[in-house]
Amino acid sequence: MRETFHMFAAYNRWANTALYDAAAELSEEELRAPTGAFFGSLIATLNHILVADRIWLKRFTGVGTAPSRLDVILHDDLAALRRARAAEDERIVAWTVGLTDDEIAGTFTYTPVTSPQPVTQRLGGALSHLFNHQTHHRGQCHMMLTTLGKPSLALDLIYFQRCPEGRAFGC
Repeated sequence: MRETFHMFAAYNRWANTALYDAAAELSEEELRAPTGAFFGSLIATLNHILVADRIWLKRFTGVGTAPSRLDVILHDDLAALRRARAAEDERIVAWTVGLTDDEIAGTFTYTPVTSPQPVTQRLGGALSHLFNHQTHHRGQCHMMLTTLGKPSLALDLIYFQRCPEGRAFGC
């Protein structure tokens, strides 16, 4: 599982870069346009992905800041948000590279943002959720971009595995 989680961390960094490249082509109005997605606009959804990653990484590592709400706008400026996203992606990659099989199989306890009841679960399952959560919301961002008339993004894992950054994980 260590190699799989390392692959997903590298994949998320690659996919987030592609998504932010596409977002950088939008006007301010397009970036903030209400789209009907759960968090409303593309900028709000991109913020949510970063918020959730920070919450989970704080739970996993005990290090970093963790917002207390899922809809916090950490950065209203795309350039600042992109820098924060890149730093968080590097943090995720570095952390997953250092994981041991025993840590992945082990448990941890945290209190969800949405409930005061502590939860204990295996790290591997929660880490799978972290990566699935990013993929889920990147899919929403992809929908927003295409709704705005922008080109479709090729974000499938197999495309990552075929590119230089991902060849070590697939081809």
